[in-house]
Amino acid sequence: MSPTSTLVFVHGFWHGSWCWSEVVPHVVAAGRAAVAVDMAGHGLYARRPRWSTGPYDPGKVGTEVSPVADVRLDDAAELLTSQVTRIGGGEPVTVVAHSAAGPVLTRVAQQTPELIAHAVYLSAYMPASGVPAAAYTRTPEAAGDQVAPLLRGDPARIGALRLDLATDDAAYRRRLREAFYGDVDPVLADAATGLLTPDGPMGIMLGTTALTRDGWGSVRRTYLVCAKDAAIGPSLQARFVAEADAAFPDAPMSVVRLDASHSPFLSIPDELAAAVTALG
Repeated sequence: MSPTSTLVFVHGFWHGSWCWSEVVPHVVAAGRAAVAVDMAGHGLYARRPRWSTGPYDPGKVGTEVSPVADVRLDDAAELLTSQVTRIGGGEPVTVVAHSAAGPVLTRVAQQTPELIAHAVYLSAYMPASGVPAAAYTRTPEAAGDQVAPLLRGDPARIGALRLDLATDDAAYRRRLREAFYGDVDPVLADAATGLLTPDGPMGIMLGTTALTRDGWGSVRRTYLVCAKDAAIGPSLQARFVAEADAAFPDAPMSVVRLDASHSPFLSIPDELAAAVTALG
């Protein structure tokens, strides 16, 4: 593994490659090649429901089937595999996956471990073998999740985890900001909120990956804990690490603690960049 493998940053649900724009310059300034990519169903691959682009109809927020309802974990992994293959040019890369991008990174690392020099989970879902990421939202460790109360509609019916980004409900928007950007400058947090897309494909959260010693277990792994996270709390993050270490005791994960909320790429981009580049 090259100590200077290219860094590939993958955002979580509702965000896009834009969220790394304050991190990448710090990484590049440190002499490391870096690029941020869009996850399936997001960024340039996003498709917005009609209620979010036309006249606002609150009644349709919870009922309109998502235009990304057909996006599955398989699709997201296929896209990320093509991205890291192109970016690495045949050499393995270090992937930093945030939040719901975690299961996507896990699938890619399991299927093509030769492409991943280092799998880095930034306050990300890191499901155990054969367990969907969605299952962890019902665990005791997820009891303090501040995102769940913001979701609209039945994910099983609309095919997405949906935020009502068109609402003028000030209290809702304040809670959204607190869930994602609790320690981010309010002006920057408002700008970021304006760039979010409403739907995160439920299929990504429902997919599972069978983990093996020669696959995911053979890849170098680090978990970056966000100690102030209100979306994926520290207790749930600790559970992910504990389950991984129990499954692969001969290859325990490294853990790095960040004193940040769910979005350190906006609150402490310089510190996040330093932490990532120090991983090698």
